[in-house]
Amino acid sequence: MKQIFSGIFESNGKIFTKNLVPGKKVYGEALVVENGLEYREWVPWRSKLCAGIKNSLKNIPLKEGGNVLYLGSAEGTTPSHVSDIIGENGLLFGVDIAEKVMRKFVELCELRKNMLPILADAGKPETYAEELEETKIELLYQDISQKNQAEIFNKNAELFLKKGKFGIIVIKAKSISQSEKPEKIFAEEKKELEKQFNVLQQVNLAPFEKHHCIFLCEKK
Repeated sequence: MKQIFSGIFESNGKIFTKNLVPGKKVYGEALVVENGLEYREWVPWRSKLCAGIKNSLKNIPLKEGGNVLYLGSAEGTTPSHVSDIIGENGLLFGVDIAEKVMRKFVELCELRKNMLPILADAGKPETYAEELEETKIELLYQDISQKNQAEIFNKNAELFLKKGKFGIIVIKAKSISQSEKPEKIFAEEKKELEKQFNVLQQVNLAPFEKHHCIFLCEKK
């Protein structure tokens, strides 16, 4: 295993994280033991953040003990790998509005004690601000399917992210417009992001995801 970012490893062209809960899979991923340590394969076809890593995202601002606000946690595929990276001393707050997927996420949180579920609308961050008021967020991550994706990201950044901290957002072009060209949508969302952030990198997620782009940002 070769470490490529903090807590993220590569072996034979595949990406791995060290399993926080040895012996437990989350979504059917492969488990590999090396030198007495268990690693979970991080599948880019199932995780947009991993797809970004495969497509040369230059920085993953995650580390052991870090605190993450994750908007659009769904059933917890990608959050589980973030959980591995931040370890027992970190915290991931997973926000999702869908009760069905949140139930599965809650089950995962019972196994992974560094993840906390928040059933809420990410577009209304004031509704869960009280739950985060004692926590310094190092990374804001967003993967949601609403039209105003960058606007929602900025709202959360304004409340929860200090200057110099990082954000990663997945932009889903077809969730914003079925008719506009994805490149035009990405450019428009980038302009919106630049109200709050310096955009450090923009990475297309093809072939893992069509019409998706991931932005690495630093809070102004």
